[in-house]
Amino acid sequence: MLDALLWGAVATSSLVVGAALAMLRRWSDAVVGIVLAFGAGALIAAVAFELAEGGLAEGGPLAVGAGLAAGALTFFFADRALEAGSGRRGNRGAGTAGVPLALGALLDGVPEQAVLGIGLAAGDGVSAALLAAVLISNLPESVGSSADMLRAGRSRRFVLLLWLGVAVVCTLAAVGGRAIAEGAPPALTGVVDGFAAGALLVMLVDAMIPEARAKGGTDAGLATVVGFAGAASLSLL
Repeated sequence: MLDALLWGAVATSSLVVGAALAMLRRWSDAVVGIVLAFGAGALIAAVAFELAEGGLAEGGPLAVGAGLAAGALTFFFADRALEAGSGRRGNRGAGTAGVPLALGALLDGVPEQAVLGIGLAAGDGVSAALLAAVLISNLPESVGSSADMLRAGRSRRFVLLLWLGVAVVCTLAAVGGRAIAEGAPPALTGVVDGFAAGALLVMLVDAMIPEARAKGGTDAGLATVVGFAGAASLSLL
């Protein structure tokens, strides 16, 4: 269990680092947009080369499909509940700025870390590609979300505690994945991978990519490709 706790903490550390970077200085909208675009590209690569591919290899198309639907619907309804709570349907106000990205980090981080723990229990060790993809994508996601929340008037304490909470829950998911992996059917890995992919894809289209384009302008597309290429290269290596 100690190895799962250690690697889980390593994988989620970039979330807290990103929040700290956002607090060190005020980041311009253009920089935040480019950072978000880079992270979006890395996440797309993680969905394609790690989650979807790995899930299909382990659990097959039915398991991945079920996970995709569950992850997509979970993020969709959780995000709508967040909007409804703000009282501004279709318009994320000051109270919710940046929070959907944190929600996305949680909903995809938990199954990602569970997969990491399952791999450790199976004796496969830690997937360097998945670990690198998580680190690369978490950092800009956390920086962008934290910068948005700080600009919207959230306190540094709130932002830091929010990301610490996300990191702790995701780390514990790695321990949980390792604990339940004994005797677990391969289909479970497929469902878990699919869930992460589904939550990620909805978050990317609904929150991360539109915000990256709005803030980063025409440079956002190029930054997305760079992020995708970097994460894809690590996965293929």
